[in-house]
Amino acid sequence: MRYTLKDYQDDAVADVLDRLERARDDWKKRQSPAAFSLTATTGAGKTVMAAAVIEALFDGDADHDFEADPGAVVLWFTDDPALNEQTRFRLMAAADRLAVESRLKVVGNSFNQEKLEPGKVYFLNAQKLGKNSRLVRGAPEPDPDDTQQNLSHLPPPDTRAFTMWDTLRNTIEDENLTLYLILDEAHRGMKKRTKDDNAERATVVQRLINGTNGVPPVPVVWGISATVERFNQAMAQAEGRTTYPNVVVDAARVQESGLLKDDIRLEFPTETGQFDTVLLGRAARKVKEATQLWTEYAEGEGVEESVVPLLVVQVPNKPSDDLLLSAFKTIQEAWPGLEPDAMAHVFGEHQTIDLGGFTVPHVSPERVQDDAHIRVLFAKDAISTGWDCPRAEVLVSFRPAKDQTHITQLLGRMVRTPLARRVPGNDVLNSVECLLPHFNRSTASSVAEVLLGTTSEGDDGSGGTGGGEGRRVLFKPVDMLPNPNVSEAVWEAFDRVPSQTLPRKAARPVRRLAALAQALSRDGLRENAIKEAYEKLCLRLDGLATEYEAEVDEHMDAILEVHGETIVAGVSEHEVLRAGTFVELADDRAVEAEFRDARRILTPELAKRYADHIATDDYDGLFDAHVKVSGLARIEDVPHELDRTADKLAREWFAEYRKAIKKLSDERQAAYAEIKGMSRDPQEIGIQRPRTRTESAADGDGNAVETRAQHLMSDEAGEFPIGSLNEWEVQVLDSEMKDHDFRAWYRNPSRASEDALAIAYCDAQDNWRRMCPDFLFFHGDDDDIKVSIVDPHGHHFADALYKLRGLASFSEELGDAFHRIEAVARMEDETLRVLDLKDQKVREAIDAANEAKALYSSGLASDYL
Repeated sequence: MRYTLKDYQDDAVADVLDRLERARDDWKKRQSPAAFSLTATTGAGKTVMAAAVIEALFDGDADHDFEADPGAVVLWFTDDPALNEQTRFRLMAAADRLAVESRLKVVGNSFNQEKLEPGKVYFLNAQKLGKNSRLVRGAPEPDPDDTQQNLSHLPPPDTRAFTMWDTLRNTIEDENLTLYLILDEAHRGMKKRTKDDNAERATVVQRLINGTNGVPPVPVVWGISATVERFNQAMAQAEGRTTYPNVVVDAARVQESGLLKDDIRLEFPTETGQFDTVLLGRAARKVKEATQLWTEYAEGEGVEESVVPLLVVQVPNKPSDDLLLSAFKTIQEAWPGLEPDAMAHVFGEHQTIDLGGFTVPHVSPERVQDDAHIRVLFAKDAISTGWDCPRAEVLVSFRPAKDQTHITQLLGRMVRTPLARRVPGNDVLNSVECLLPHFNRSTASSVAEVLLGTTSEGDDGSGGTGGGEGRRVLFKPVDMLPNPNVSEAVWEAFDRVPSQTLPRKAARPVRRLAALAQALSRDGLRENAIKEAYEKLCLRLDGLATEYEAEVDEHMDAILEVHGETIVAGVSEHEVLRAGTFVELADDRAVEAEFRDARRILTPELAKRYADHIATDDYDGLFDAHVKVSGLARIEDVPHELDRTADKLAREWFAEYRKAIKKLSDERQAAYAEIKGMSRDPQEIGIQRPRTRTESAADGDGNAVETRAQHLMSDEAGEFPIGSLNEWEVQVLDSEMKDHDFRAWYRNPSRASEDALAIAYCDAQDNWRRMCPDFLFFHGDDDDIKVSIVDPHGHHFADALYKLRGLASFSEELGDAFHRIEAVARMEDETLRVLDLKDQKVREAIDAANEAKALYSSGLASDYL
């Protein structure tokens, strides 16, 4: 893979591979077809995950202990040829081992093969199996109601020996092949269709899955979509098909990763009237401002190419010429200097618009992201399935209020971050803006609920826009900068606050060390770091080979010799007689099979380097080295000892280059944070200062919210809005601010971003998550600033005890960095009770507890106020 997978992507890949392995075994052993789905919010990187899975299918994956399927054939199926082509390019961009033209094949009208070939991905769209397709002409059709029946009397086209149905049947029936069907946008084509007599008729995709025209059912079906309910129902109802537990990617983890924009800003008129041109002009100015902000950020990071923001203008399905001409003129007036060719459209008519001296051409949706000269894009519905444009920063929609679904669909295509990471501490550049001239607060709030995931728009493809813990929808947002009333001593104390990474289930310390060494070499921080890392690992293997010499020799003998026995069946006496045993020397292929196992256990690069390290110069040197490496890898303690060595060295290097890494660009710092997180245990990291903080200045009814002073970030008046705080969180804040030595406070972001204190914990399913305590408080004087964590959290929530355990573990490991670490809860009598997490007895009680409420009611807690 060219990309380093995010933690949630890696976990999802592991789960998908597990199901594919089970499905392959079920098909080979019992001819039982199987299905499952992967669902993840828009922008989660489903194609990247699929690329990693396909690479593993074809070539194996050492990290996930997955052996390649030599007979694997992948059929990628959608109902959109353009989406197939877009996916093909994305797979090539993501997976270096798939970036070979011969491995990615588009099934065209001239396609004519007896079978699909192993080790290849074939892209097929529904139209190719439709009634007018040359690929299926002449195929027998047993269903008299099927739309292809009118073609059954036609001969195959000239030079065609096989219809597509023939090819699929031959592939499925070949016992040396396994056909894996990946159904992209899996919710489509799964609807029950009825005729006048209400008889159910299968869609093309359902015929493909369940079998038709003499073709058996597809052995393995993997559905991918942001909304898979309809697919799951269809698979559950399919006769004879086993369904496995579906793979569901947690939206909160996607949001935490930084791949999706954190905030969606909604703006709408607060009075009645016609405000189309007013808000469109405002949208154009916002894109101009965003352009300047991105340019400044690129210059500050030393990056040559800046993000070029895009304005998307959404119009009704039948926009009038007056509406379009008015929009063209408004944009031109609000954006002086905009190039004449900077506007384009993606309307279904595909025709250039010529109006009032303006020429606006049609453009294919997939071209928009890379055509930076396009600054304004006109669209109708959701543009197209699978389309996304990370540089789309501002949307103004002329759709009426009843079209909430269309608006949320399009916004769902605009939530991916342009840099595939969060801009540290900058809420403005981590947001997307939506201006709604035809909406009021009530209808805009409905859109907000969908975007936050608090309501569902059904299984029509409009869902999956993200949401989950961490995303905010802001009304009347106000942008704040570092508070000039907060001293530098407080900020320096903030800089020392430790945070934690999110552990990875499949983390390998050897791979983490290799990634760190490569990064240090790339950034010129440590020359020859890669060579040095592998030399240390090879020296450790030398020591292990000496320590386990007798066992290594035994394993080498077992590898080199194949033992067996001979039996003779007596035909006349009906007896089975043992005739003896035999021993044969292993050949090159047998040894290489053992060495492949060693590569999986030790990692491919280390196995290769160690073989080269111990190989002699004679003819059999490399062969003998492969045998020894394979024997060494069989010893159970060897990979664990290597992990300890790799982990120790990585920790030393992270500590040694901590300050140097801090001086690198945001992009490179993010890369090191990703590498540090490649661990099965939480790792200590620092947090970065926020640069621009955004909060809602109005509540749900449009009223101005209360503010408080002395926050690290503030508006021009030195105030910070507290509309996001509930009543007793405000009580906690006001109580802390009354202390005589109070200096400042920080409302910790609810998402685990670079400017947030994040603490790792295990949830009820034993999955690693991260919590963000509500408050950091700063007390003392400039010579001794004390930092405290205070986290008000309801004891009645299902995650209360698990978060307390995470906070207790954090305090055990990193508590010395804080003056206080306290968890606060409000009881039924409205008193506030507090647990002191720096108290060892409290931590022990939390570890042994069955519920959080009892802890706050016990003598271990005290009154907070």
